[in-house]
Amino acid sequence: MNYHSIQELIDAAEKEKTSISEIVIRDQMEELECSREALLQRMEKRFSVMQDSVKAGMAPDLRSTSGLTGGEASKMKAYAEKGGILGPFFNHAVARAVAVSEYNAAMGRIVAAPTAGSCGILPGVLVSMLEEGKASREACVKSIFTSAGIGIIIAEKASLAGAQGGCQAECGSACGMAAAALTELCGGTPAQAGHACAIALQAQLGLVCDPVAGLVEIPCIKRNASGTTLAFMAAEMALSGVIFEIPVDQVIDAMKEVGDSLPCSLRETAMGGLAATPEGRRLARQVFS
Repeated sequence: MNYHSIQELIDAAEKEKTSISEIVIRDQMEELECSREALLQRMEKRFSVMQDSVKAGMAPDLRSTSGLTGGEASKMKAYAEKGGILGPFFNHAVARAVAVSEYNAAMGRIVAAPTAGSCGILPGVLVSMLEEGKASREACVKSIFTSAGIGIIIAEKASLAGAQGGCQAECGSACGMAAAALTELCGGTPAQAGHACAIALQAQLGLVCDPVAGLVEIPCIKRNASGTTLAFMAAEMALSGVIFEIPVDQVIDAMKEVGDSLPCSLRETAMGGLAATPEGRRLARQVFS
């Protein structure tokens, strides 16, 4: 993109009295040399894949290749239909995030948004907004461009890879992207979208990447659920007028600094954290035996 900071995106949107998604769409039209209609159609297909992965991931008999995970989205869906503590909307959103992540672990087709390890967060938010009647399909598709613009800048300024920056770079980035998209989707300003991203990112600073047996399953799937809930929290706070005192680009810089400081054992090597617990090691032996 022609923008190298989120503040540049915000400033451009405010100057033109438009949204971040519109700025990203125009930029991509120019870069890819395609029409607005063609660009939106391509994103529409990606949103359809998100919906399909939510549906497929809800199967009660779904299991990952390793046999470690599967079937929990179905349990969450059944629980959501009973209401739960925070109500059906919240629990259905968690179920959708888990469904996509479990489908990924079962080698299903997903949208890496921004990575396969964090693939459940954006669908958990946006598919929920559509299917629970809180936003139109067109608006949800358009908001993905907001998340994409945010993600491109995070990738440039820091990292999206757990092996480089820990899980804060994967689920953390996805959470920030989803929070910004959700804020715009709900009528928030570009500045509020920036605050939502910052609030989401700061909540996951230092999140390590410690996959049991080196597989994107434990604790990755449940981190997609928590990332989804954090995205809603961050958007709600930003929409209420709450700001985050540290500018979003500086939060991203801090994320890079923290990621660079993480030891090798906490960057997707399965040598530390939960992967190194007695049960984590037992599960690894179980998989590889």
